[in-house]
Amino acid sequence: MFEYMTAQQAAEKWNVSLRWVQRLCKENRINGAMNINRVWLIPRNAQKPMDGRTLRGKHKEKIENEV
Repeated sequence: MFEYMTAQQAAEKWNVSLRWVQRLCKENRINGAMNINRVWLIPRNAQKPMDGRTLRGKHKEKIENEV
């Protein structure tokens, strides 16, 4: 029906916090996200951006310690 979802809906879909999704939107890390009247609208087919704090699902510190 709608082509977009709210930041809250994206947070639930991706199992992350609302604040994290808002931050991703503000940093332009979600393609097609737009802010209308202080509400972030995200395309329904948008993929969850990779978490820059981790590398392939492992924390960077763990990988560095393994080397």
